Amino acid sequence: MKSVKTIDKNEILKRYKVISPTTHKGIQGHALLIAGSYGKMGAAVLATKSCIKSGCGLVTAFIPKCGYPVMQIANPEVMVYTDDVEKRISTINFSIQPDAVGLGPGIGTSFQTQKAVLKFLRNNHYPMVIDADGLNILSKNKESLTFLPPKTILTPHLKELQRLIGEWHTEDEKIDLTLSFSKKYNVIVVVKGAPTYIIDGSTMYKNTTGNAALATAGSGDVLTGIITSFLAQSYPPIDAAILGVYLHGLTADIALPETGIQSFIASDIIKYLGNAFLSLGTP
Repeated sequence: MKSVKTIDKNEILKRYKVISPTTHKGIQGHALLIAGSYGKMGAAVLATKSCIKSGCGLVTAFIPKCGYPVMQIANPEVMVYTDDVEKRISTINFSIQPDAVGLGPGIGTSFQTQKAVLKFLRNNHYPMVIDADGLNILSKNKESLTFLPPKTILTPHLKELQRLIGEWHTEDEKIDLTLSFSKKYNVIVVVKGAPTYIIDGSTMYKNTTGNAALATAGSGDVLTGIITSFLAQSYPPIDAAILGVYLHGLTADIALPETGIQSFIASDIIKYLGNAFLSLGTP
């Protein structure tokens, strides 16, 4: 087995930065989440809500036009840009200067959306998290991996990982392929699972929080929002990934005695984020 670094509370406290009592929203980071399509606006809602709930000062959503009332009602704290097209993202235009971008939750893989995403990736220089359909679009257009900013964070579940790196037959082979992929494209790969591994070049980290309650629809969208939040707050990408994965899992550990496994849903991850932060011993 490869050498693995364990992500536990001691490791987290080395990386976590206590927020200054004199801070304001303008210096707490501005995140942009590119998310959603008709029938999948919940992904955009979950990602943006978890992003702002993780300490980001400002969060803006870029969504299809049909999602405007949904987002404004569900997340009044989040600002909104809309595409000109009703049901999907067809072009990605915004006038803000975000500190980090989260791309992919619920966007689908229509031809229009793929074209918009690929054009955006060729011109984007912001630190970035890519998840879900953003990963599926990359797997169909692997030449675009070379355009990603260094240390872009990819957050695949196992099927998405397979589309990116190819099939494997053993756990060791999966890890070897992911390590090679991470080195080749200079990206950080969050391999979601039980447990979740974070791979950064030749370095591998194993998370110690989380349980089966996290195997629920929308859990990955929430994780994208949390990691994007830390990235926007100027954490180094590897620290953003490690903190996000740890706290995401910790919410399920804290909630388990109250919710059980079956009744825990993705919104509960957001609900228990405050408790997770408090468990680090910081206000």
